Amino acid sequence: MEELKPKRKNTANNHAGTGNARRAPRGEKKQPQGENARKPRRRTPRPAADNVVAAAAQSAPAPRPRRTRSAQEPAAVAAAKPNRRGRKNQPRNYEMTPAIPMHICPLGGLGEVGKNITLYECQGDMILVDCGLVFPDADMFGVDLVIPDFTYVLENKDRIKGLFITHGHEDHIGSLPYLLKKFNVPIYAARLTIGLIKNKLEEHGLASSAVFHEIRPRQKVSLGCFTVEPIHVNHSIPDALAFAIECPAGVVIHTGDFKIDYTPLSGDAVTDLSTIAEYGRKGVLALLSDSTNAERHGFTATEQTVAEGVRSLFARARKRRIIVATFASNIYRVQQIIDLAIESGRKVAVSGRSMVSNTEMARELGYLHAPDNVLIDIDEINKYPPEKVVLITTGSQGEPLSALSRMAQASHRQVKVGPNDFIIISARPIPGNEKTVTKVVNGLLSLGAEVIYENMYDTHVSGHACQEEQKLILTLAHPQFFLPVHGEFKQLKRHAETAEHLGYIPKQNIYIAENGQNIRISADGMTVENTVTAGAVMVDGYGVGDVGNVVLRDRHHLSEDGIIIVTAAVDGSNGQVLSGPDIVSRGFVYVRESEELMDGLRVQVEMALDRSLSDNMHDWASVKARVREALSSYIYRRTKRSPMILPILLEV
Repeated sequence: MEELKPKRKNTANNHAGTGNARRAPRGEKKQPQGENARKPRRRTPRPAADNVVAAAAQSAPAPRPRRTRSAQEPAAVAAAKPNRRGRKNQPRNYEMTPAIPMHICPLGGLGEVGKNITLYECQGDMILVDCGLVFPDADMFGVDLVIPDFTYVLENKDRIKGLFITHGHEDHIGSLPYLLKKFNVPIYAARLTIGLIKNKLEEHGLASSAVFHEIRPRQKVSLGCFTVEPIHVNHSIPDALAFAIECPAGVVIHTGDFKIDYTPLSGDAVTDLSTIAEYGRKGVLALLSDSTNAERHGFTATEQTVAEGVRSLFARARKRRIIVATFASNIYRVQQIIDLAIESGRKVAVSGRSMVSNTEMARELGYLHAPDNVLIDIDEINKYPPEKVVLITTGSQGEPLSALSRMAQASHRQVKVGPNDFIIISARPIPGNEKTVTKVVNGLLSLGAEVIYENMYDTHVSGHACQEEQKLILTLAHPQFFLPVHGEFKQLKRHAETAEHLGYIPKQNIYIAENGQNIRISADGMTVENTVTAGAVMVDGYGVGDVGNVVLRDRHHLSEDGIIIVTAAVDGSNGQVLSGPDIVSRGFVYVRESEELMDGLRVQVEMALDRSLSDNMHDWASVKARVREALSSYIYRRTKRSPMILPILLEV
């Protein structure tokens, strides 16, 4: 019986494409003809009387799945669509619930070296990471510091739960005093970082009012919808941290400044790669990683390299006094120098306000170890022969008021540099500081000292990861999205290219952001929603923000061509000149050698005032403008210069 009964599939194949369609038996559905046998159409079932379907429909090929996007559709658009895989049995009008988003808003640190600050927001809660500064460029005349614009932070201060600090360098903590004066946000940082911050806040009278919470690696902190886990990383300062920031949108890893040193100093641990890998296995939404050394191939050298290099220099110094300049916050380097001084039987003194305060604080907290009989006061250095003294000082970046700069100018009270000094600058110049460092080196050399500076010997290694270390972090974290941070645009661009070449992250998921961009990111995609207020606020003395582009432009103008001030007393009733005009020049020409030019300037002012009187012009602003135009034209014809001209008319 079974051999006589044809299978439905064979029946369908036998009748498909022929003109002899058989009548379906009672209760059997009709076989579709021609093309319909190969491509059955989805259609709404008709009433029972008209419902005829092929008898072999169950064994016919399944319909081709509907494409989610066309070949011409950009991949970035598709990446932003919800993932509907595994939803085939749902009704066609089912809409997938969009993933919970978070917002990342960098307010500094992008397109620049320094001024690092990033705002994270999810479901109405916010946290900040870092609050640094940057030192002024050469064309920022008179400016002491440059800090971030805190406008957006202050607008949302009721939503900000806390501020997390990665480590204690100036580009990550330097602008804290200026923020805390307006918003006393709780600070979460490691022990040494808190000590460095307190030293800074004491100068501003804020140390007693600040709220600190000490954090340690692997100890999670929950604030609002955020859970932040500190992760130990290597850097040129102890207690450096990365942060795994977990929220309903996912996990974001913010590396801060880091490198991977397999032979760290002072018993420090290697960067906690296992924790980063653990998050990578669970799933990381986004990675924000340090880009400072993105242009350098290979690995960053270990701190042990510096120890051996400086040891050889100590032997080379022989009978001379050793002066070492480094960053005041580089506790590792200070400890190396103290250990080498003990080996060579030398006493150690420190110079520079920040170096003294940081050294004392690090000893109290146990991060710096130095016997009491080794450390001496700087006033006592002249009591010992040169071969018995090591002086650790600030000024490795050529800061004008630093101790090393004053030594180069022979204006330091306790230290007089001469042929008996062997000076080691154990730091690389920050981009933009090369000229000031060169000036200091030249000054020291002219005084007869021998100076060891950048690239001459192994006196400094970077605290930032090179390309191979960056690749390792990218591979372990394996993020869905990648945003390079902490660097100039060329460094961010190179870091993005490194991530792209690895092949783990699609190109459309790698984004080079700008300061102030409000980036919306979720498992569904990444977009820039809008921009917020972000920029640079200049600090000049006690003034914060009162020096802007207009003031800088005037200062630049004054620096190039000087200023001419014209004063005259005018009768208010008839416009007659009662006295003057008197002309005062600063930074323009040497007046005693330019009497002819100054006389010509007076003639031009008198002519301009006479023309204003004849035109019956009593609008003093217009009169001043006419005087300014007359002088500007005359001076340029005579000197090809354009000094600032300031007319002052006294109405009597």
